[in-house]
Amino acid sequence: VQLQASGGGLVQAGGSLRLSCAASGRILSSYALGWFRQAPGKEREFVASIAWNGGSTYYADSVKGRFIISRDNAKNTVYLQMNSLKPEDTAVYYCAASRFTGWATKNYEHDYWGQGTLVTVSS
Repeated sequence: VQLQASGGGLVQAGGSLRLSCAASGRILSSYALGWFRQAPGKEREFVASIAWNGGSTYYADSVKGRFIISRDNAKNTVYLQMNSLKPEDTAVYYCAASRFTGWATKNYEHDYWGQGTLVTVSS
C-alpha cells in the first residue's frame, strides 16, 4: 500500500489549505483514515480521524472547529480541509490508515503511512 499526500504549502495566518491523500495498491474502504503532524523538534501528534464509512470523525482539541476531515472511498482518498490556520499549525502532515474501522488516534493503531506534506503558516 502506498499513501501519497499532497496539498501542502505556504499560507498566511487565517488562510486555508486542503490536503489530499490518495492510496494505491489496496482498497482502504474498510480502514479508518487519519492525519497526524510533526512540527520541528516535536513528536508526531494526532490531528484527525475518520471511520471507514465516513460516519464518525474525531479531532484533536487544537484543531476542532477549524479542520474538517472527509473521505471518498470511490477514489480511495482522504482529505483534510484546514481553515483559520495559525502559525502553530506549521508542521509536516502525514496521512495514515488504520485496520480499525472506527476512528483511531494512536500511532501504533495505524498500519500504513504517507510520506508527509509540509504546511507552513506565516504570521
